[in-house]
Amino acid sequence: MAKQKRDSEATKAKIIENAMHLFSEDGFDATTVDKVAQKSGVNKALLYYYYKNKVGLYEAVMSEILTSIHHKILESEKCCKSPLGELKTFIETYARYTQKHPYFPALLLRELSDGGRNLPDIMFTNMRCLFKLLSDTLKDGEKEGIFHNVTPMIIYFMIIGTLNLLITTKSLRAKAEEIDEIDTCSNCSIDEISDYIFQKTKLMLEVTDEENISCT
Repeated sequence: MAKQKRDSEATKAKIIENAMHLFSEDGFDATTVDKVAQKSGVNKALLYYYYKNKVGLYEAVMSEILTSIHHKILESEKCCKSPLGELKTFIETYARYTQKHPYFPALLLRELSDGGRNLPDIMFTNMRCLFKLLSDTLKDGEKEGIFHNVTPMIIYFMIIGTLNLLITTKSLRAKAEEIDEIDTCSNCSIDEISDYIFQKTKLMLEVTDEENISCT
């Protein structure tokens, strides 16, 4: 029974990954259940058994991704002792997840550029949870006098948007660097990128000694 459950979960994970790939490349309308089943090496009946229809599959894809990111960040933040550490963890965890699942940023950007036309309610809820996680960190930092001038939504889009674009444009940036011999960070590791984003965000948000003095 345990083996059967493991096989079922592995099959679902494979379907989700391949569906993410196809949805991000072809969009919701052009992606069919037949294509997902064929790419996943399963029959269509099994796919329908798990997800009922294409809308259910799309909802499962987006929910699985965002829920997984949310849980990974929460788990990683248990070791953090300050809002600054939580901010660093948020950026690092999201960055590493998008590198591991490079079709997710493309899928998310495609969905957002389409005005959220096919955005499932559960995905909207999950995105709000992810935003609230960062927002609470920033507000806690502001209360503790670590951060100042915080506008959570703008910071959220700066971090998420930058990482999504860097992942989705990797091959394009490599091509530009090869042609024009300019630095497009195409060879930067995801840890280098996330650390750079953290350092710049930290620099922008942190209260300086001069500001501490002026407030006393």
